[in-house]
Amino acid sequence: MIKPISVALPYPPINGIGEDKKSAALLGSAYAGRHGELKAILQYIYHYFFYKKLGDEITAKTVLGIALAEMKHLEILGELMLELGADPVFYRMTPFGREEAITNVSYSKTKEKMLMDDIAGELVAINEYNKIVEALNNERVEAVLKRIVIDEELHVKALKERLSNVKGALFSD
Repeated sequence: MIKPISVALPYPPINGIGEDKKSAALLGSAYAGRHGELKAILQYIYHYFFYKKLGDEITAKTVLGIALAEMKHLEILGELMLELGADPVFYRMTPFGREEAITNVSYSKTKEKMLMDDIAGELVAINEYNKIVEALNNERVEAVLKRIVIDEELHVKALKERLSNVKGALFSD
């Protein structure tokens, strides 16, 4: 059984935070925006299929484990949005209209490019979370996001390790 790739620290509780529409609005991009959790899940599952097909079981299990952690993050953000008084729909509003998460999924199919895209996605997500934290005035919401960032940093480390192994295999052939 594949387990989520996540740091062994509890997530801060969200019950009782109370309504905070400003904080809820800021979470939309992390939840289902261009670089949000929903997009990450879709991309990791897509890449998982190709790693399996390419016979790279270790990387397949790694990206699936990360996808499982991202599912937990999506669950936490959805529940947090509800607690804050927002509807956790799977899109976010921009000045130009609705933004769908699936439009930004990397459909790369080579081992190295998939890993590079996944690393880039994690780094952008970390940056986005940090920007949201800076804009918040709610310490409890900040604590939840900072805990999620710890997992995202672990994902970068795991993906970089796999990329190093993939590059090593490319040069040893």
